Amino acid sequence: MSKKTLISSGSPFEKTAGYSRAVIDGDFVHVSGTTGYDYSTMQMPEDVGAQAVNALETIKGALAKAGCSLEDVVRARYYVTDRSHVEAVFAVVGEYFGEIRPAATMVICDLIKEEMKVEIEVTARKG
Repeated sequence: MSKKTLISSGSPFEKTAGYSRAVIDGDFVHVSGTTGYDYSTMQMPEDVGAQAVNALETIKGALAKAGCSLEDVVRARYYVTDRSHVEAVFAVVGEYFGEIRPAATMVICDLIKEEMKVEIEVTARKG
């Protein structure tokens, strides 16, 4: 049985909602749904593209703490609050994942706070 390791981004939401930014379980790193906050300032940009960049930068940081990188991502899920945001999010995730090409899904849905327009979660495989 593999030991799991918890990784935090320092977000106050992690303790409040009872989750980890990422969990290492064996060779896999599961990164929680990540929204567009800049966690150093707790500011959320208005622009959905900027939110996607912030989310992916937070994810990159969590993956680095886990000993891997975006190149190790095998699965990505994108949640957007409106179809009008799809192209802007595609532009950003295409920049980050264009050569990596993980299996991916995009869902149009509501998110837990009004200012959140995109949430991204990934699974990576170490090595």
